[in-house]
Order: sequence, then structure tokens, then C-alpha cells
Amino acid sequence: MLVLLIGLAILFLDQLTKQAVRDNLNYSDSVPVIDGFFNLVYVRNDGAAWNILSGHGIVLILISAGVLVALYIFRDKIIEGKKLNEVLMGLLIGGIAGNLIDRIRFGWVTDFLDFEFGSYHYPSFNVADSAICIVFAIYLISSMWSELQKKKKPELEQE
Repeated sequence: MLVLLIGLAILFLDQLTKQAVRDNLNYSDSVPVIDGFFNLVYVRNDGAAWNILSGHGIVLILISAGVLVALYIFRDKIIEGKKLNEVLMGLLIGGIAGNLIDRIRFGWVTDFLDFEFGSYHYPSFNVADSAICIVFAIYLISSMWSELQKKKKPELEQE
């Protein structure tokens, strides 16, 4: 149930914010929020992260749909009764579904969050992308933490 609630919340927030951008900005507009650091923009991305597979929308739709089906089929193995895994699964499903809806409706994804770090300009993204990135960041951190704990365990047993 938690997976569904989080997934729907991310999906709703993602679609709501993208619609607000499409309704209030012209394509390619940029509105500074924090000058030199954060802008709201209206960008259309027909590829995946950093415009990978640009122009291959059907492939991206099939990959997204396939991942959603795989997550559903293997949900019990992935979640393993852990609340954190339920939260991560909800974030991932909501994020994938949010971008999938855009790809099916428009043939591209609406991106609008735009950050600059000195001379580096990070590619624009959206709520769905954020949710997916949070999942991978938490997964990487928890995997490294788990490996660190495994390495410490033999040291503790030797004492």
C-alpha cells in the first residue's frame, strides 16, 4: 500500500508541475529563481538522461513499460518486507510512470529544473527524474554501507 501511495504522489506531483510549466512558460523560456544558480525553464527532452537515445521514443517507451512490468513481477523479492524498499519502489514507479506518460502523450518529456554550479550547467530535469535519482543514490549509499558493515564484522569477531 505504501508503494502505491508514494508512487501516486510522485506521479501526481510530477504531472502537476510539468503542466504548470507548459501552461505558464513558453518553450525554451528561462526564469531565474536564484541568479547564477537555479532557473525554471521549459525544455522538451525526447531522449533519456542527458538526452541519451534522443529520437528513439518508442525504444524509451518500451524500456519504461518493461521496467514497470518487471518491478511488478519481482516486487516481493525487491521489497523483502523492508519499509525503505517500499519507499524506494514507490519513488521509482512514480518517476518512471511520470516520464512514460509524457513520452506517450507528447513524444518528449517536460524538464524544468535547471541548475548551474559555477561554469558547469547541469542538464535540466523534472520531479520524475528527481525521484529516480533519489532511488539510485539511496541504493548506492546503502550498498556501500552494507559492504562496509560486512568488512567491519570480521574485525569485530577477531577481537
